Amino acid sequence: MATATTTTTTTTTTITDEKTAGHERTDDEDRSSSRDSSSSSIKGPTLEPIRPASRISRKSHASQNRLSLHRVRSNNGYGVDDLVDRSSEEDGVAGGGGGGGGGDIEAVSSQVDAPDALTDPYEVTWDGGDNDPMCPRSMPQWRKWLVIFITSVGSFCVTNGSAVYTASYADMMSEFNSSRIVVTLGLSFYVLGIALGPFWSPLAEFYGRRPIYLASFLFFMIFLIPSALAKNIQTMIVSRFFQGLAGSAFLSVSGGTVSDMFTHDKMLMPMAIFSLSPFVGPSTGPLIGGVMVMFVQWRWMHYYLLILSGALFLSIALLVPETYHPVLLKRKAARIRKETGDERYYAPIERSTKSIPKTVGLSLLRPFQILMFEPMALILNIYTAMLLGLLYLFFGAFPLIFTTNHDFNLWQVGLTFTGLLVAMIIACCVTPLWNNFRYTLKERRRRRTGVLKDEPEDQLPQVIVGAPLITGGLFWFGFTSTPEIHWIVPLIGSGVFGLG
Repeated sequence: MATATTTTTTTTTTITDEKTAGHERTDDEDRSSSRDSSSSSIKGPTLEPIRPASRISRKSHASQNRLSLHRVRSNNGYGVDDLVDRSSEEDGVAGGGGGGGGGDIEAVSSQVDAPDALTDPYEVTWDGGDNDPMCPRSMPQWRKWLVIFITSVGSFCVTNGSAVYTASYADMMSEFNSSRIVVTLGLSFYVLGIALGPFWSPLAEFYGRRPIYLASFLFFMIFLIPSALAKNIQTMIVSRFFQGLAGSAFLSVSGGTVSDMFTHDKMLMPMAIFSLSPFVGPSTGPLIGGVMVMFVQWRWMHYYLLILSGALFLSIALLVPETYHPVLLKRKAARIRKETGDERYYAPIERSTKSIPKTVGLSLLRPFQILMFEPMALILNIYTAMLLGLLYLFFGAFPLIFTTNHDFNLWQVGLTFTGLLVAMIIACCVTPLWNNFRYTLKERRRRRTGVLKDEPEDQLPQVIVGAPLITGGLFWFGFTSTPEIHWIVPLIGSGVFGLG
């Protein structure tokens, strides 16, 4: 007890003297004080000495807020920003290289104590951040939107190819002497090929996005040829599978192109337009296919896709540059080495030890790991799978209902899918409202916690509103699909489903 009282008195006296003299102890003095306290605690309990707030502690909250706003990860896992947060260099605080923000104070302290571990003078980064001429975010706005338009049309072409096929069921059944179920396998295998698209993403990490686009559309065109010239249903089904597999690159890789060219705060409208294109494809497919079957021949559907994909291949080759930041930094490092003759300059991707087979294997394994170990991801994936399944069921339901009950011909049945199309365009137009709502939630959280950051739950309000629309739209469509009710009524019900 005497020892504890003496230690407490000494500590209190020391703090009073420091406040009177206005002196702030150094880190060495803090460590020595900690050792004294530790040694005295062996004999009896002591009170923890009060330490003045360190420089890191005073600035940690501001640094965390800045890091949470500026540390953005690219679509394939590489941080496209500098490893050091330039806005906090003057404070001596180094930022993390990856995703979320902040980290704890001890982590920031360790970075300050050893800044050389994060800043290498020979590591090639963007000069001036996004203003670097080689950085895709410094491109003129017109060129950015041109790239968005081409990649969006590419996504439209791939998804349109899935639905345009449905208008040819009757002709292929008679020509190939096959049942409707067997003919439908051409649609199912095409969608299965699209589902295996994630293997393109890791390849883009090594070679960039542009080579993947060119390779995918080249193979897409090649496998369209046997579909157009098929003499039996087996050839059609196999070629359709490889078409979906090749075309899936635009659905798994091209989304990263948007994040390559636009910062997080300017990505809203480009991403909304790009996200709309895969839904416009299936909605317009039956209309395009119905017109061709009615006025030309069912094989012209595949010729149409061949012409469209060929035009896109040329557009990508001539107008779409490489936008993947790590690959562009690799080219910049090679140019600097050539100009200076100094082989010590390098890009971060050149120090990567990942192998292509291992990376592809992990990218295919990771979705299944997420499904097994993340219940929320499993629920949302089941929800999304059901919605896409219901959407493709409409391709069989619309011809049955509107041909049988309302005497529509084939191209008129195709027009009935415009209800889905209009609803999805409306949903795209209201995207800014949901983003404003998410920003309101984020601001409310900042006022409560002092940290400005996004949470995954912020994405759920629009799902909560959309779910009843989906159920209501399905009931609306199902209970009004009778000859006594005007055809516009089930069409509106399908639009409510599409909006949800």
